[in-house]
Amino acid sequence: MARRARAAVIGRRTEGPGRKRGATAAMADEVSKAQAARPGGDTIFGKIIRKEIPANIIYEDEQCLAFHDISPQAPTHFLVIPKKPIVRLSEAEDSDESLLGHLMIVGKKCAASLGLTNGFRMVVNEGPEGGQSVYHVHLHVLGGRQLGWPPG
Repeated sequence: MARRARAAVIGRRTEGPGRKRGATAAMADEVSKAQAARPGGDTIFGKIIRKEIPANIIYEDEQCLAFHDISPQAPTHFLVIPKKPIVRLSEAEDSDESLLGHLMIVGKKCAASLGLTNGFRMVVNEGPEGGQSVYHVHLHVLGGRQLGWPPG
């Protein structure tokens, strides 16, 4: 079977001049980033919190910041991050319980303000196999289309 025809049968787009990369290639990029990422040091989120680099901010308070994802995986895709640097969810302390709950409430309010009235998904990636590519806890909120299941 020709490469192009086989790709169409299994639901992938082929690469080539004038063609956009397909979802499979984008997913492979995210997996590669997660496998290569390592905890420690400053992160892009720390720089966004300190306003050293720009972000399309949706919401900010003393505990967290919400902003649009630079690589959206849905028509609406934003992140909610704590200002306190928590490297991984598995490393959160019991004292972080209120802060982590606050991220979800902020995500819900931002989703409503962005018109996600038919539903949305909240995701936290944990570690390399969970797809974590930035080692600063962050809540993804995705919506604006029918989301598939299972997610990954």
